[in-house]
Formats: sequence, C-alpha cells, structure tokens
Amino acid sequence: MYDRILLPTDMSPGVDHATEHAIDAATRYDASLHVLYVVDADAYSSYPGDEYVHEFEGLERALEQAGTEEVEAVAEQAGDAGVSTVTEIRHGVPHEAILEYADEADIGLLVLGSKNRSGEYRRLLGSVAERVVRMSERPVTVVKTPLESPST
Repeated sequence: MYDRILLPTDMSPGVDHATEHAIDAATRYDASLHVLYVVDADAYSSYPGDEYVHEFEGLERALEQAGTEEVEAVAEQAGDAGVSTVTEIRHGVPHEAILEYADEADIGLLVLGSKNRSGEYRRLLGSVAERVVRMSERPVTVVKTPLESPST
C-alpha cells in the first residue's frame, strides 16, 4: 500500500513513539523509510545584529549537526529492523519543508510525532504536526505522546 514513508524528526520526546510506529509501518508494508530533519530557519535567523549575536554564532551549524546525528540514529534503528532508509536535512520553515519533501519524494504516508498539549497552548502557538495534517494531501498518521505532569 505504501512504498515510501516519511518520518520528520525534531529530536523532541514525541518523536520516539512515532519512530517506532514508522519503522513498524515500513516493515509491514515493505516500504523505505525517509527520515527528515528540518533546521528551522527562524531559530537562527531571528536574532538581531547586535553585540549579543556572538553567543549564537554557529547556531545554524549546531542545529544541522544535531539533526544529522538524529536522522543517522533513526536510520540505524530502522536498519536494525531490516528497513531501508533515506536521510535528509533541509533548512526552512518546518511544516513547509516537510510538505515539499513529501511531494518531491512521492511519499505515501507521513508519520509525525506530537505531544499532547492543552487547547490554549495550541490556539496560541499551533504545531508543526497540526499544520502538516491540515495542509497535506497525503495520508498522515499522528502519534501522540502525553506530556508528564509536573511534580508538586
């Protein structure tokens, strides 16, 4: 049914369950797993050009390196399960880059991790997963991870 499955990762706790789900789906469908990390352009381009910028020099490179390590770790985990992988690092707005990659690679299924957050949080900030679900013309599976309650 699916030849290519896309797992975008952002190294958040919500991705662990999605990784397991994506590897399982790739195994079941004998599909390749595409693992994508998007270096969020807003994370390194929103700093003003003042005397404090030196603290953020190399931020783009650090994010790219962390993303590379993450996609390689997922690819290794998938390889251990006998799943072939394709890894990709992109720069840009995360939901846009995910949708663009899905179109370019002719992805059959997107598997996204998401943390359960309150309705107020989502109304204020939204989420990458929510935008991808709304905007994708391809099937999307969202694997939710509950947030732990803070200790009292």
